[in-house]
Amino acid sequence: MDMIDPESDAHLARRAAQAGAAVVREMYGGRLDRVEKSAGDFATAADLAAERTILDVLRAARPGDAVTGEESGSSGAADTPRRWLVDPLCGTLNYAVRNMLVGVNVALREGDAITAAATADPFGGEVFWTDGHRALVHRDGADEEPAPSPESRLVDVNLDPPFPNAPGFQAVRLLADPGFGRLFRPRVVSTTLAVAWVAAGRRAAYVTDGDLRDSVHFAAGIALCRAAGCTVTGIYGQPLHTGGGGLIAAADAATHAALLEMVKNQTRQRSWRAAPPGRAYFRF
Repeated sequence: MDMIDPESDAHLARRAAQAGAAVVREMYGGRLDRVEKSAGDFATAADLAAERTILDVLRAARPGDAVTGEESGSSGAADTPRRWLVDPLCGTLNYAVRNMLVGVNVALREGDAITAAATADPFGGEVFWTDGHRALVHRDGADEEPAPSPESRLVDVNLDPPFPNAPGFQAVRLLADPGFGRLFRPRVVSTTLAVAWVAAGRRAAYVTDGDLRDSVHFAAGIALCRAAGCTVTGIYGQPLHTGGGGLIAAADAATHAALLEMVKNQTRQRSWRAAPPGRAYFRF
C-alpha cells in the first residue's frame, strides 16, 4: 500500500466525508444542473463536486488504493485488496428539492471487511465514524460513543426500488403488518444517514431490500451499526451479502427478531395464497 499521509484510515475516512459535506453544504439552495443517469435517477452538480473533493482527499493520502465513486465509477487496480467506496450525496432528490436530509458516505473495504467508514451529516454538523471496532460520533471537535437503543420505536424503511425479493418480500407490505403498528412507528427519510442513526440510538431499526455488496450507499452505515453492537443481518436473517440480500439493522436483538418475524410472515402469506385449490399449506 502506498501511504503518503500517516493518519489512520478511520481518520482519513472522517476527513474525506467532512470535506464532501462542506461542498454539499456550500452548494445547498443554489441553482444546480442535473445529470440524468437512468429513469427517475439523476445527479446534481453538488454530487459531482462533492465526489471530486472526496476523491482528491483520498488519492492524496492513499494513492495506491482503488476507489469506487457513485458518480465516477471505479478506478485503480481491480485486484487491489483496498478499495474506498464513496457516496458523495446520499439523498440527492431530497437535496434537489431543498430538503436537508442527506448524508455523505465514505468506507474502506480491505478484503471482505469494511475497516474504516464515516457518514457525515452536512447540516447537522456531525460525523458518524468507525475504525471497524468502535463507533463514534464527532461533533464540535469532540468524539463520543453512541448507544444504540430501541426506545424511539422508529423504524426507517427504504421504499425506493429495485425490489429484487418481490413478491416474496416487499418493504411497503411490512408497514401494513398488524404487528408493525403495535410495536413500531415508520419513518422514510430516503437517505442512508438513517442507517447511522440506528448506531446512534436515533432509530430502532432500518430495513431495505436489495443487493448491498460493495454498496457505496450502505457500506458505511452497516460498518457503523456493526461496530456499535447492533444486530445486523440480511432481509431473511442470513449473514449479510448472502442469499436474498437486503438488510435488517436493529438496535437490539428483540427489535431484530420482531422485524424478522414480520418479513417471514410475508413469505408465509404468499405461500398460502399460492396453494392449489382445496389445499392450504405453508412453505418455508
